[in-house]
Amino acid sequence: MTKLLYLECTSGISGDMCAAALIDAGASEQAVREALDSLPVEGFAVEISRVVKSGLDVCDFKVVLDAAHENHDHDMAYLHGRERDGGHGHEHEHGHGHDHGSGHEHDHGSGHEHDHGSGHEHHHRGPAQIAEIIDGAAMTEGARAIAHRIFDYVAAAEARAHGVPLEQVHFHEVGAVDSIADIVAIAVAADDLSCDGVVVTDLPCGWGTVRCQHGLIPVPAPATAFIAEAAGLPLAPVDVEGELVTPTGAAAAAALRTRDALPERFAIRAIGMGAGKRAYDTPGILRAMIIEPLA
Repeated sequence: MTKLLYLECTSGISGDMCAAALIDAGASEQAVREALDSLPVEGFAVEISRVVKSGLDVCDFKVVLDAAHENHDHDMAYLHGRERDGGHGHEHEHGHGHDHGSGHEHDHGSGHEHDHGSGHEHHHRGPAQIAEIIDGAAMTEGARAIAHRIFDYVAAAEARAHGVPLEQVHFHEVGAVDSIADIVAIAVAADDLSCDGVVVTDLPCGWGTVRCQHGLIPVPAPATAFIAEAAGLPLAPVDVEGELVTPTGAAAAAALRTRDALPERFAIRAIGMGAGKRAYDTPGILRAMIIEPLA
């Protein structure tokens, strides 16, 4: 039996949405947890639970950072470029906002140190260090190859966005931890499902702005747009204010996709639904379906 993975991205795609949908579709949660537990990084835990989204029972994948790594940026106003009262300046700094389908994962590459008011200086990692972290995780070679493909798309896009050579891109420690966890979870889950191909249809292109450390940037974010360009991802404009496709989500779609159209006829063999973290004018759900093409 030929089986395909269909990522139905009507509401967009982010790293945590993708990880949740794949686990809900039948990927081994134990394999994902073992890989994440083996990562040679500290400061995070993963919560996998059930939540209600648009009245539906869906899976939620959350990377929880400890107090030293948390950036305290959970204000939705940032998604549309409005300053929070008090102007703390923590908007999207170096990508440490948990990739919640909300645009909180920007500006990985500026390479500046910041003390976020907690007394903890955070360090930065370059692509080589992150590749070593991926190589140090307990997962199959197939999963490792997927993780590297996803991260390579992100790193190349950040290099282009910032106009620096790839080796000079630096990912802030917090953003890196969060993104690495998402990427490894997606890679392990996708490999565990062992499908014969992956269908990713048009990705919804919302509108508006998100705030990064250097100011307002347009939606889709530059890194997301560069990934779409590099991978030939099809985009479709939708009348939704907000960032529906994040850089990690776009990179996952690019790394996994083998085709951009569904078979003429198919049967559904399994369904997984992953929750987004923000409220837009969409259901906020990524659906992953295991389908069997029919003659």
